[in-house]
Amino acid sequence: MIRKYLLPLLAVAGVLFAVWIAVQSAKAIPAAKPVAEPPRPSFSNKISGSGIIEASTRNIAMGTHLPGIVSRVFVKVGDQVEPGDPILAVDDRKLRAELAIRHAAVTEAEAALNRLKESPRPEEVPIALARVKEAEAILEDFRLQLGVVERVTDRRAVSIEDINKRRFAVAIAEARLVRAQADLTLLKAGSWEPDIDVAKAALARSQAELQAAQVELERLTVRAPVAGEVLQVNIRPGEFAQSGVLSEPLLLLGSVDRLHVRVDIDENDAWRFNLKAPAVAYLRGHAEYKTDLTFEYVERYVIPKRSLTGESTERVDTRVLQVIYSFPKEKLPVYAGQQVDVYIEDRTPKATEGKN
Repeated sequence: MIRKYLLPLLAVAGVLFAVWIAVQSAKAIPAAKPVAEPPRPSFSNKISGSGIIEASTRNIAMGTHLPGIVSRVFVKVGDQVEPGDPILAVDDRKLRAELAIRHAAVTEAEAALNRLKESPRPEEVPIALARVKEAEAILEDFRLQLGVVERVTDRRAVSIEDINKRRFAVAIAEARLVRAQADLTLLKAGSWEPDIDVAKAALARSQAELQAAQVELERLTVRAPVAGEVLQVNIRPGEFAQSGVLSEPLLLLGSVDRLHVRVDIDENDAWRFNLKAPAVAYLRGHAEYKTDLTFEYVERYVIPKRSLTGESTERVDTRVLQVIYSFPKEKLPVYAGQQVDVYIEDRTPKATEGKN
């Protein structure tokens, strides 16, 4: 009896469940509410683009002239700097020792030049005069000895060899006298002008080497090129700072009194862009925050797109025209590096005709 009614009841229940499933599946699924209200610009025809907030001076990636261990970082994030303010310093002990050597070389060159200019010393002249008198006395003595032997009439008493020796001694004494007199004249004449020129050149070279060492020492201290705010610090004392282009800059610096927006316009929409067209920026995720933009300039070279927004319709193989706008910092609560949505009015003739 139970089996007689059980199977029909199960069949009826299965049919009813299938009908309920079909009815439920046929109902329209309500659209999910957006996480944030999308921007609604007032332009009927517009060009849209993704914008990146940056400093008005561009985001300056600070580097170091010479690689080395960082000895001191003078700033922190948020500090205001003026042109020439020190940012960071690299260990300079080796170059300071080199600078001391260059200072000593300049002092030595200056002393050598002064010695030539002050020559002769007053104490050197009497010594030279004494040598002249000594040479004169020796010559006179040899002449007297030669005269004695030459006056001997008996040639057997004095040999020819002895006479010749005395004559050679007189000649040598005469030469020594001439030399002593020449040394005295040279001493009284002072330093030779070309020697002074050589000493001046040596001094100039030492001074140039000193200046070069000072420049190298100054290059170890990185200074702010412009007035601005420190946006990022990625180096600490004791870390090694490399020179050249880095994937992550040592410090990021820029002026944020007035912010710039770098807008990427798809190359397919670049022909529609008008320099005089108004533009507005919306804070991403908060469409209630918006501001009008002021046109600054256009990058005249179309580049591959680099900043990705994450939208499903976005192409990564496209190229973009970069347009730079600006706005006062107080108009939007944003920071450098933040993304905004930018809309530019389309003023092309085709868009205008469609509007009419």
